Amino acid sequence: MRIRRTLAGLAVLGLAAGCAPTQSAPAAGGDEKTGTLRVWLFDEANRAPKEATVKEAIAEFKAAHSGVEIDVQWIPVEGRADKFSGAFNDPSNAPDVAEYGNTDAASYVETGALTDLTGDLQSWKEGADLVPSVLDTAKVSGKVYGLPWFTGVRALYYRTDIFTELGLTPPKTMAELAETARKIRAKKPDLYGISVGGKYIYAIMPYLWAAGGELAKQDGPRWTSALNTEASKTGLTTYANLLKADICPPEQCANLTGTQSITAFAGGKAGMSIGGDFNRKAVEAGAVKGKYAVVPLPGTTAGKIAPAFAGGNLLGVFNASKRRGLGVEFIQLLGGAKYQAKMYQGMGNLPTLGSVQQQVSESDPFLKPFVETVKAGTRFVPVTPSWARIDAQNILPTAVQQIATGGQPVDTALSDAADKMNKAFGS
Repeated sequence: MRIRRTLAGLAVLGLAAGCAPTQSAPAAGGDEKTGTLRVWLFDEANRAPKEATVKEAIAEFKAAHSGVEIDVQWIPVEGRADKFSGAFNDPSNAPDVAEYGNTDAASYVETGALTDLTGDLQSWKEGADLVPSVLDTAKVSGKVYGLPWFTGVRALYYRTDIFTELGLTPPKTMAELAETARKIRAKKPDLYGISVGGKYIYAIMPYLWAAGGELAKQDGPRWTSALNTEASKTGLTTYANLLKADICPPEQCANLTGTQSITAFAGGKAGMSIGGDFNRKAVEAGAVKGKYAVVPLPGTTAGKIAPAFAGGNLLGVFNASKRRGLGVEFIQLLGGAKYQAKMYQGMGNLPTLGSVQQQVSESDPFLKPFVETVKAGTRFVPVTPSWARIDAQNILPTAVQQIATGGQPVDTALSDAADKMNKAFGS
């Protein structure tokens, strides 16, 4: 399962469904060296390659640890809120090791359920190879609560056949992107210049950040919205202006999600779209197979790459584990270079270790723009349990939709959004 595919919007399921993690004191664990290590991993639509990789890692781990068994439970994403909530409420039923989305981490840490892995990753021989901006997605209050297993970022997909026919070149700035999209729409009125959506929060964020805006500011433990700053207004307005009749008409695009935006591109209905490395199979299965390429999403000036949201999943250890040391060793094996490469081969997951990223991008040119995007620096959502409530309320997408459709002036839409965010933050 790739939480980043929707997200990483799936991360709000627990709170959206009224299953917010219950506050509890961490249970006393232990460091037994034998016995059964309980592992929770997310299920997949096509689990076979992931399962094969995990089984190989288990065999290697057991060969090095006499008297150890590993019991893997495959957790459906749709039911994970109840599953994790149960573990928080009853530590005796908690796993030793679990996979979870990086946007879930803050709310899970609030329960006291997860082990601080800061020292473990600092002493791990491969730890220094973790991409810093990706490692940041595992941090809460400066401490690391998971080993980043894979990451996912978005870049600009474009139709090579359309660009060749119209004499276009990949845009080097966001302004050029909008102008290119207008040209496509003008020459090919049956196509969107770029398929983007008012509900596509992970396409909205790079525009916000590229303009120098922020989702929120932190002052000690206090978070406050930054959506109504001038820089944020500029970035969000630039994105909202893509949802216009001469690019992607608001009556058709204002309600599009990320999945729907990519589906439109894959179906041959758009000249460009913003999609992830993880969208490759969907695009390859569509009408544009063999007729597309990918470049990093440009920033506001030539030569700059827009900061991308760093989605992805972490591997962590529960405080209640009686086998903490074994749990740490297992996630370091499964999250190490050997098995990150195998997970890429089997599932297409973008590695989090810089050397493995370089290795796979050299063998597969498709990945190059995504690796370049990661190297340019990714960004993340506010690391607070409040973000799940904000995300569940669709506060940012609603503001963008209001701007795009003319439902509210920019200042009003963003002031209202900022007020709602601050209420969620408790500020």
